[in-house]
Amino acid sequence: MLKQVIIVRTDLKMPKGKLAVQCSHAAVESALNSDKNKVKEWLNKGAKKIVLKVEDEKELIKCNKLARDSGLKTALIKDSGKTFFNKPTITCLGIGPDDENKIDRVSGSLKMI
Repeated sequence: MLKQVIIVRTDLKMPKGKLAVQCSHAAVESALNSDKNKVKEWLNKGAKKIVLKVEDEKELIKCNKLARDSGLKTALIKDSGKTFFNKPTITCLGIGPDDENKIDRVSGSLKMI
């Protein structure tokens, strides 16, 4: 089974709208970076996705490195800093879609937001 994971920093305390937009950026960019056949299969089977949380940027960067080292496609999202943030800020990470077991090796210990 295929899924996509979005991982969000909780230390930023983003308002719900900002959080939704950042997660949307991660979901779209990650899917665009992924294998087109996997994306097609994922879409045809319901486009399963889950949003998880990490405490800070360091943990998010670690997840990105683990995912990339495992051969997963990722999208590390950096907000431009023009609205809620006063400077460019890394907010979240999209992984996949890809094999659920492969993604779980990277994110399986994280809790849902």
